[in-house]
Amino acid sequence: MTDTTSHGEKLPDGSRLVLDEGRTPILEPPGRDVPAKDVREALGRHGAVLVRGLGLAAPADLAAVAHALGVTPMRERESFAARDDLGHGVYSASLWPIDEPMCMHHELSYAAEVPAIALFGCLRAPRSGGATGVADARAVLHALPAELVEPFERDGWLLARHYGDVGLGWAQAFDTEDADQVSAYCRKHLLDHRWTADGSLRTVQRRSAVVRHPESGERLWFNQIAFLNELTMDPAVREYLLSLYGPDALPFTTRYGDGTPIPESVIETINATYTAATAREPWQTGDVLVVDNLRMAHSREAYEGERDVVALFGDPTRLPGHARPATTS
Repeated sequence: MTDTTSHGEKLPDGSRLVLDEGRTPILEPPGRDVPAKDVREALGRHGAVLVRGLGLAAPADLAAVAHALGVTPMRERESFAARDDLGHGVYSASLWPIDEPMCMHHELSYAAEVPAIALFGCLRAPRSGGATGVADARAVLHALPAELVEPFERDGWLLARHYGDVGLGWAQAFDTEDADQVSAYCRKHLLDHRWTADGSLRTVQRRSAVVRHPESGERLWFNQIAFLNELTMDPAVREYLLSLYGPDALPFTTRYGDGTPIPESVIETINATYTAATAREPWQTGDVLVVDNLRMAHSREAYEGERDVVALFGDPTRLPGHARPATTS
């Protein structure tokens, strides 16, 4: 976040915006109605804003917030972790072990069509931990070493996936049991794909690592290079999967855009840079977090107790030059 002093200020529709270094900006509306103008103003200035006081109590309430903000929900495809479809464009949070953090990423940044906005609603706050952190992609790009960024900016990055026995199968990830529909989707969205003899699916896609925000024109570090690399996995899990399936059948891995493996030092530098740029605010039941998914990455802390957070991804956007042919030749 760019603001470094703790203070509150009034916005045009009467909301109070609380800014504090290291914390996600908090918007406190004067009532239970969604102050759309105030939310949009805070989002434009800060990239993410946590709205506190709307009393969110059910998945449909998050859909109503999206409607009030003029956000068009999009259907999730190419998901990497299981979610429950709760209707009206609302999904459960990714089904992920509660004792393992989920590191920084931009939702569906590997897709050809990406959500410009992500909304998260807290129906039940955990006993401890579980915050959804955010990190400004402009600040991350500025902080990363130029020599690390250059090959990714030139050639993009590759994501290779194997929809098999580990992780999501292709039918769940693409929300269809029709293999022909999946093949058509892959061709339309620049995914090289291959069906194997056992009926599993392997895909490779190349995407830009640095993009420009469609409204501000600012350069953004927009990718999941570190998050979807096997070096970010728990070492014991990684070694088990490698011993069982080999490097070519991991559920997902990332490489440089020219196909070269990414060194562990690069993955560590990216994750450390995200950590340094992270702002967070502990969830309270009823909170809504609104995120500019292009400008801000988000994460999830490990937690204790029951946590019920729902999500809606919207305003599908195609970024010029983002989806590239999988080969650089």
